[in-house]
Amino acid sequence: MSKVISAAQAASLIKDRMVVSVSSSSGLGCPDAVLAAIGERFDAEGHPKAITTLHPIAAGDMYGIKGIDHLAKPGLLKRTLCGSYPSGPSSAEPPQIWKMIGDNSVEAYNVPSGILFDMHREAAAKRPGVLTKVGLDTFADPRHQGCAMNAAASEPIVSVQQFDGEEWLYFRAIVPNVSIIRATTADERGNLTYEHEGAYLGGLEQALAARNNGGVVIAQVKRVVENGTLKPHDVRVPGVLVDHIVVAPDQLQTTLTPYDPAISGEIFRPLSTFRNAEMNVQKVIARRVAMELRDGMAVNIGFGISANVPRILLEEGQHGKVTWVIEQGAVGGVPLLDFKFGCASNAEAIMPSPHQFIYFQAGGFDASLLSFLQIDRHGSVNVSKLSARPHVTAGAGGFVDITSRAKKIVFSGFFNAGAKLSLA
Repeated sequence: MSKVISAAQAASLIKDRMVVSVSSSSGLGCPDAVLAAIGERFDAEGHPKAITTLHPIAAGDMYGIKGIDHLAKPGLLKRTLCGSYPSGPSSAEPPQIWKMIGDNSVEAYNVPSGILFDMHREAAAKRPGVLTKVGLDTFADPRHQGCAMNAAASEPIVSVQQFDGEEWLYFRAIVPNVSIIRATTADERGNLTYEHEGAYLGGLEQALAARNNGGVVIAQVKRVVENGTLKPHDVRVPGVLVDHIVVAPDQLQTTLTPYDPAISGEIFRPLSTFRNAEMNVQKVIARRVAMELRDGMAVNIGFGISANVPRILLEEGQHGKVTWVIEQGAVGGVPLLDFKFGCASNAEAIMPSPHQFIYFQAGGFDASLLSFLQIDRHGSVNVSKLSARPHVTAGAGGFVDITSRAKKIVFSGFFNAGAKLSLA
């Protein structure tokens, strides 16, 4: 029997009060067609009601891929745990999920991305939860906010535990009833390959967490091919884990990008085709950051000013001096900017995000280049909470995982928030 169903049929599988895990990273790898169908079903039928959603890295954006905003409807979404939330330009209408967080109509938690992947892994293995040092003395610590983003998020999801003479944070595993993942190609048995994707993200872990606990796995893909035509080494999620396939031939590769083979590593771009950073204050800061790097380093970068540092090295003929590693999984190459952030062209390898986070959480890399919103006199850093909108935030993503044991961190930002900056 065929596993192919419509997006509307997939949406009908989501029952009231279910826990739904969604694989996505902002505008990268988001199963947007299925999420849109769930929102449309709720508008038409009033179901599903009171669902909980899990989004380990991010939950879509406000440009080409709406992600969680398809579900941001009072009555539909009861609780959500996200590594980060969608954001848009300050001039745009704020995301619906921000409005729900601000008026306490959803229980919203911002959980470090690596920990959310760990929670899936523990759920898949039917273990009770995650013991971790990641997040101690940050907003994830229950002595501060315990990941809660608003008053509605009153149920604790993390506690402090003593184990083997040390202090740890303990996050209970959360079992998804349904996991919605995305790939490029499925064969008729549901084996999934990712040849047009910019990252593998955590689809395998999310599928295991649902399947091992009697749940359902829905895969959105661009196309279906005959059994036996996919090479086994190319299959990232085996068909035994996939229950249903939704074909969305027009799914975007990234926000506003239908398809670019350089993003998925199918071709390598000449270095001369990458644009240099525009001459402005951000570039001056990025160039100073680049001076902190040494040959042979493995270096993580975050969104914002820091994302320009690879272009500085390109411009100065030093590409290859360091190896870039980003949380979506790319190792090496040239990390991309703007709507393509999270991808890299000319990468040496693409790791699954949960494995990349293991690398980060243990401090296996040499340095991290990160941006900030605020730094206080004690050196405490706010990376995500906007003071003008105290109840909402884009979320910290992998920031806490990355910084917990990092050997060297260089923060980039302005000390004159709100001012107009010029080199004139």
